[in-house]
Formats: sequence, structure tokens, C-alpha cells
Amino acid sequence: MEHEIAQIETEVDTCPDATIHLTAGRVSLLVDISKGRLPSILHWGAALAEVDAEVAAVLVRAVIPVIGSNNVSEPPRPAILPEHHTGWVGRPGLTGSFDGTGWSPRFRSESVSLNGVPVSGFVESEQGLLRVDAQDDSGRLQLRLEIELEQSGLVRARSTIKNLGEEKYSLDELSLTFPIPGEATEVLDFTGVHNYERVPQRTTMTTGVHLREQRKGRTGADSAYVLHAGTPGFGFGHGEVWAIHTAWSGNHRHYAERVSTGEQVLGGGEVLLPGEVKLSSGESYQTPWVYASFGNGLDQVARRFHRHLRAREPFVDPDRPVTLNVWEAVYFHQDLDQLLDLAERAATLGVERYVLDDGWFGCRRDDFSGLGDWTVSADVWPDGLHPLINRVRQLGMQFGLWFEPEMVNLDSELARAHPAWIMAARTSLPIESRNQHVLNLALPEAYEHIKARMLAILAEYPIDYIKWDHNRDLTEAGDQTNGGRPVVHAQTLAFYRLLAELRAAHPGLEIESCSSGGARVDLGVLEHADRVWVSDNIDPHDRQAMLRWTAQLLPPEFMGSHIASGRSYTTGRQHDLSFRAGTAIFGHLGIEWDLAQATVQETDELRSWVEFYKQERRLLLGGDMVRMDTPHDDILVHGVINNEKSRAIFASACTDSTYPDPAVRLKFRELDPAARYRVRPVFPGRTPSGLQAPRWWGRATANGVHIDELRLRDQPLTSVRFAGATLSGEMLHTVGVAAPRLHPDQVVIYVLDRVEAPHLNQPSTP
Repeated sequence: MEHEIAQIETEVDTCPDATIHLTAGRVSLLVDISKGRLPSILHWGAALAEVDAEVAAVLVRAVIPVIGSNNVSEPPRPAILPEHHTGWVGRPGLTGSFDGTGWSPRFRSESVSLNGVPVSGFVESEQGLLRVDAQDDSGRLQLRLEIELEQSGLVRARSTIKNLGEEKYSLDELSLTFPIPGEATEVLDFTGVHNYERVPQRTTMTTGVHLREQRKGRTGADSAYVLHAGTPGFGFGHGEVWAIHTAWSGNHRHYAERVSTGEQVLGGGEVLLPGEVKLSSGESYQTPWVYASFGNGLDQVARRFHRHLRAREPFVDPDRPVTLNVWEAVYFHQDLDQLLDLAERAATLGVERYVLDDGWFGCRRDDFSGLGDWTVSADVWPDGLHPLINRVRQLGMQFGLWFEPEMVNLDSELARAHPAWIMAARTSLPIESRNQHVLNLALPEAYEHIKARMLAILAEYPIDYIKWDHNRDLTEAGDQTNGGRPVVHAQTLAFYRLLAELRAAHPGLEIESCSSGGARVDLGVLEHADRVWVSDNIDPHDRQAMLRWTAQLLPPEFMGSHIASGRSYTTGRQHDLSFRAGTAIFGHLGIEWDLAQATVQETDELRSWVEFYKQERRLLLGGDMVRMDTPHDDILVHGVINNEKSRAIFASACTDSTYPDPAVRLKFRELDPAARYRVRPVFPGRTPSGLQAPRWWGRATANGVHIDELRLRDQPLTSVRFAGATLSGEMLHTVGVAAPRLHPDQVVIYVLDRVEAPHLNQPSTP
């Protein structure tokens, strides 16, 4: 025994010792790799000043906790991959075995590099990728850990495990964790359902695990989405907040854990089904990236995610085309004359992209048949899609097409020809959902069949955009050809690969991730897709909240946001066009409405909103998002501001079901406190219902003529003007301005422009 201990100690002494301090975006990441241990994060949070080798060495010792009563003799320091052998009593990062042995590996770091260069000792860098290679004490497992701090201050990490042994290694779980301080005692994540995604929920951090696992084979409408822990009462603009996101579109987990000794971590990774990953000799498994964002307030946390997406390739330009999707206009009834009429009407409104939705292929006249047969229906389209696409492009619009490549109806040529391509865990098929089943794209022949069909369509027609749908969970997602073994992991990789291959063949193609609306929204799919469909529900009352919280991960240009018809198809509610449009412009704007049913007044008003959006979209979609904490849940204030802080657009929405008195004050954050801003309400369409304007707006004019308050309500189009007021950024944030009174489900848009005037304009009195 003495020999064995000495041998281990000698090997540890030969391992590189390193302390790495990465800092960017006002965030510091201090990582300790010493005595052969796996990397341990000593600090992740606000930027540290004046860190040198001496300070770092002191910190390494200073954060070691004392040994408590009845605890292990060496205080456990949870690594980014927590290990059971250290005495860590929380969830281990790695769970698996060689047929019951090797279930508690002891890893030893063997090499450390930063941006590809080997390092040791104290190293400081503005940003970079830290890579640590390690091997377990049995010599059967090799581990690679990658930790990267991006320029925005966003951190991400992933790991790769490789089997060096002769026996198969069964992998059950591989998760990564980030430590958070004890003052982070409040947890925020999300839940939801189809048609009402990303509903925030808060709880208190207690001893144990707050575990959110998703086993639906997709991200899920009820996913944790982004899991936060922060100081009590944190909001959009205040409180320290630490957050993680698992960038994976299949089964996954997020968790917050506090162990009995007081340490706290946030963790995430893929959920693997039994036997899903078994590594033969030389085989490896790589986790998805787990992203970690720290900020003062939820907006700063979100902004780091936004910076990441805005830096991705291909770049998503905020100058995004106004889109018409025909689904809620025609549903499955695809008639060329009606669709051409819609195209003509859309073009006169300034629409720039026309999308043909479900029903163009095979025998797909309803949702019971045809899914999987990706050939243009000769019955409905005897001349193919050419007549429609040619006219759409003549009108100056791009053309988009709907697909659901991962799904199949039993009543389809594909299902009849290849029943074994349908996912199932046994000889009988899983329960149906949405009248459909899941196609096993992990089968090479199924994958190649679907890819060939899609490439044939893309080769025949000039298609700029694909709406990629995915309308059911993966229940009993097994491979019929292999005894029903689970294939969610393989299916997710096949999905990513198919997206990548289509894009490689058609580099200009844009792809939207739609999955029963917003059930596949994550940073994994957004390595391949260019926008998401936030929800199948485009009722603006609900969309106000869904857009507000989807933005915790995604910037506005990635969120599909459409103006629907007056009565919502999903909820039955009826809303004014000004509320529908004033909600939708804070995302990638589209229209989903039978324009033939719109009145002349509605058409003119809609055109006015489209013009306003086009004029302002580089700010609406490309600016920094700001969400205000308000004392009333029924008043939602949010907006965007440009990098120079010279111009901002805010919205104040009243969503309560009763007729409330307005909030005492409206406040606007993120402005230059020393600068002065002209603030004025603008009305691209009609004025809101029930409007009672505050005095600071000044006198209302219509076509240059003053109008009284009684005639102010519900004025048409852009005839109403207000002078507004000029106040400093500090005053607008700290003091605020009076809010108008509105009927429920109304919105007011405010434009703020920085002015150089050396005095404050006094608002005129009525």
C-alpha cells in the first residue's frame, strides 16, 4: 500500500500546475489546475483587478474551506467535472462503468494549453480557450475538458471522454458544473406548454438538487431554457445573476445544487437513455457546449448570449425581410389563384418574403396523411410550384417553403414502403401524436432518402428559406432495426448533420427552427438555423410575455414575430391592429393573415406599420435589448438602444384584463445619464383605444391642427403628433415620466433621440 501511495504522489508531482486568469467583457474566470487535479473554477463573476502570480497563489489557498465535523480529511473542491473520489457529496460529473468496474475514476491532468499553446504557472489572458487533457488511474479513460471565455464575457465548456481500454465503457451521464457563491439563493428558470412557451418560475435555493430534465427528444416547450441563480430579488437591471444553458436540441438537463457543506453549483449536459452510448475501444463521446453567463441583472446576462449569436457565422443581418406566411390564411387549402392574390396584396404592403406552408406535397390535404412524401403534389400543383414562385419573385419577394423532414404519417408512401424506418421501442408503434410518428434519421438509408428529396426540391426551385417544423415529442424513440435501442442522441446528431449538409449545398439558404412553435429553441440548433418560431400562438396578449422571456437567450433578430388577423386563431381573443403590430415589431416581423379579409383601413394601417418597421429595423433588431422592472405586472416596458446610446425605441404595453389606472411612472434604463433625450410617442397606426395622454406629451395635433382629448382616442393612421419632452438620461431612469391611461391590451411606442440642446424643453400645457 505504501508503494502505491508513493507512486501516485510521484505521478501527481510531475503534472503541470497552472493558474489561469481569463478576463473579458467585465467578467473574470480564475481556474486552478494543480497537483494533477482536474480544473477547478475559483472565481466566475465580476472582473478582478490586479491579479498576478502572487495574488493568485494566495487566492488558491484562501478559498479552501475548513474541514467540518465528520467530513473527509481534505476539503473537496468541486472541479468543472466533479469527481466522487474527492469526497464531493453532490452529483458526480461522470457516471458510467466497465460492466460495473471503473465507476469512480480518478483523473490526473497531464497537459494544459491556452489557445493551443502549452502553459504552466500563472497565466493571464483577455480571453481564450483553455484545454486540459487527463487520464484516469486505470489507464482506461481519457478526458478532455475545454473551457472558453468569449469576448462578450460569456463562458462555455464541454468535455470529451474516450475509451482506451479493451472492454466496452457504458456511459450514463457526463455533465459539467460552474460554482456559484452562497449569496445566490434564488433560482429562476422556465416552464410552459404548447402555445404558451417560456413561462418564468422562481424558487429558493435549498440543500439538494433543483433538477430540470427534458426527455422529449427535443428542447421542449416546458424546458428550463436558461437556469439562473442570483441574489434575492434580482431583476432585469439589478442583482448579481449566474446562469447556464445547455446547447442541445435533444434530451438534456439543467440543475442547481447545494451540498450539505454549503458549496453551490449550476450544471448541465445531455440526458442519455439506457445503453444509448457504449464506447468500444478507441471510441469517444463529446458533450454539448454548456454556456454560462454572469451579469448584474437579467439583461446583462441575456446580452452576453446575444453577443455570442451576433458573432456567429453565417451572420444574421438585422436588416431582415418582412415575411408573409400563408398558413393562417389558407391552411391546407392551397389554391393557386388565392395564393397569387395573397402575393399581390403582400407586395403592395412592402412584404419581402413569401412562405408557402404545409400542404404542398404528396397527398397532404390534412394532417392525417402525406407527411414524409416530399414531392410536389401533382393534384394541387399540376405545373409544380413554378407559377407561384415565378410570380412571387417577379413581385420582388423571396420565396420560402415548409418542411417537416423528421416526421411521417402512417398514411404515406414512405411509411408503406419503409415501416422499419419509424421509431419504436418494440414491435408495436409508439402512441401517435399530431397523427404522426418519428422517422429514424439515424438510419443511413432513411437519412439519405430525406436528404435526396429535399435537395431535389431545392435544386428545382429557387428557394431562399425553409420553415423546418417538428410537431411531436420523441416518445419511445427506438431503432426498430436494432431491437428498439434508443436513438435520441443519434437522431439529434443526424438532424444537425442534415441542416449542415443542406446549407453546404445551398450557402444562401436560411432556415427557421419551428417545433410545434417554440419547442426547439436552444444554442445547439442555432449553430445551424437562422431564426426560431417563438410559438404557434401569435395572440399579442400572450406574445408580449413570450417575446419578453425568449429574449433571455435570443436577440430580437432571431425571433419570428408575426402580425395575425384580428381574432386570434389560437385563443379566440380579438385585438386592435395597433396592439398586434406594436407587439410584433420587436422581433423578425412577419404577417400571418388572410389579407383579402382586411378592410381598406386595416390595409392602410398595416402598410404604415411595415414602413415604420423597415425604417427602424436595424435598431429594432440590432440594438441592445432593455427590459424594465415595473411595480405592476400588467405594465410591460421594454425597448432597444443603439451602441452609441444616441437613439432608442421603447414600448409600454398594458396587458391586464381590467381597465387599470396607469403605473405612477415610466422609466427608461441604459441611456447616457449625462446626455439629454427628446422623448415622444409615435403612432404608426391608429392611436390606442382609451388613450388619455399625460401632460408631458404636449398638445396633440392632427394634420397640423390641435385636437382635443375627446377626439384624440382611436385616431386613424399617422395623423396624430406629439412634441414630447426633453430630459436627461439620468432623469428618465431615476425619476421617470407619467404613463398614459389605456384600455387593456394596448401599446404605446416611444422614440428617444439624443439632443445637444443645453437646456431642458418644458412640455407645453394643454
